[in-house]
Amino acid sequence: MTPFPGTDTIIELTYLIATALFVMSLKWMSSPTTARHGVWAGELGMLLAIVGTLLNRSIVDYKWVAIALVLGTIIGVPLGKVQMTAVPQRTALSHAFGACCVTLVGTAEFYLRAPAVPKFMMSVLSMEVILGSLTFTGSLMAAGKLQEILPQRPIVYKGQNIVNLVLLLAAVGVAVYLVVDPGQTHLFPVLLAVPLLLGVLMIIPIGGADMPTVISLLNAYAGLSASAMGFVLDSKLLIVAGALDGASGLILSINMSKAMNRSFSNVLFGGFGQEVAGAKGGKETRPVRSASPEEAAEILGVANKVVIVPGYGMAVAQAQHKVRELYDNLTKRGVDVKFAIHPVAGRMPGHMNVLLAEADIPYDKLLDMDEINGEFPQTDVALIIGANDVTNPAARTDASSPIFGMPILDVDKAHTVMVIKRGMGAGFAGIENPLYYMDKTLMLFGDAKGFVGSIVRELSGGGSHG
Repeated sequence: MTPFPGTDTIIELTYLIATALFVMSLKWMSSPTTARHGVWAGELGMLLAIVGTLLNRSIVDYKWVAIALVLGTIIGVPLGKVQMTAVPQRTALSHAFGACCVTLVGTAEFYLRAPAVPKFMMSVLSMEVILGSLTFTGSLMAAGKLQEILPQRPIVYKGQNIVNLVLLLAAVGVAVYLVVDPGQTHLFPVLLAVPLLLGVLMIIPIGGADMPTVISLLNAYAGLSASAMGFVLDSKLLIVAGALDGASGLILSINMSKAMNRSFSNVLFGGFGQEVAGAKGGKETRPVRSASPEEAAEILGVANKVVIVPGYGMAVAQAQHKVRELYDNLTKRGVDVKFAIHPVAGRMPGHMNVLLAEADIPYDKLLDMDEINGEFPQTDVALIIGANDVTNPAARTDASSPIFGMPILDVDKAHTVMVIKRGMGAGFAGIENPLYYMDKTLMLFGDAKGFVGSIVRELSGGGSHG
């Protein structure tokens, strides 16, 4: 095809604007009040990037491009309509698709260029393929665990860390050999297969409690592999966008590890989330205090300050809209209602913020752990909806606990604690929560959506606050 005059300039300008929009998108997404602008900026940036790419003079036939766009739309539209509870696994699938794309492009580029592949090009191409391959299978494993197709508990075996290390070294060794002699094309399938296996073996020993950190870490891997692909394809936009994605994912992973008082190595190799042997022994018959919706409504109705702590149980029950009704009802009565958000609550970073924002709960009522913890001693009622490990006081007091040292929400310092939970089962850390057996705690057994709805009905039929 014959390019229009000035096409190259138009492409570069389009890419420059897209890059700026990606940077602004990342900036705006860091705050709930500007997050919508961040989404729009990211979408517009991606549209411009696609348009700029379609103007490229190296495209000689748009047939396959059109087929790819149609197939992507057919797959993408249903994925965009999943329920909020399925967003974490949908995000993991997005990482898998992106990583698969990077791996396929890297494979095609190798066989197109081999055996005359410059050393630098072979180095970044190897990085692209290794990160892309392990991110592809690792993301599929994460999605499987989140969807409960695979066991959410860690699948641990003896010597797993040694096996993973050997596989990683093998992949790096093959990459180095190909950098020295790219003509050894028969080794390239090994460069693909080993990281694919490594991605599976890296994720299956990791429990559901660590999925938020795993997803953000896989996001970083996907970004870095895309950045490497930018060097291979000589695309400045891919280099910048991938670097932004990789860096932000890495920073988020570090922050989330700090929120759990754990290191990357502990997340990736610790097998956190195993059922702790003997953790429940002799404790299952301990008495707990329970309450009915009527009793819970009476306590909440006369409170001055209430802090609601959402967790994955709220997400599963799709209770966020009922929680909004509870918030509205209590606020009308003059009750000061706030929400305490732990950094790793739910199954992905910001999961609780997204759910509560969907229910139009004011942003200024959503407080993170550091902001809210100092207020619990002055709180009349801490209402926990489906959160477990992030409220477990054993993290402060029990040195033998697997979550010891993990910063938690100090709900046990509130005057009264109420916990909406289906039963007395352990959380993802596989340990009991001593909070449930405290004298100040009332267990509200039942489905979160139904129980909160019952509380709202009782409050609606009751008297005014005070």
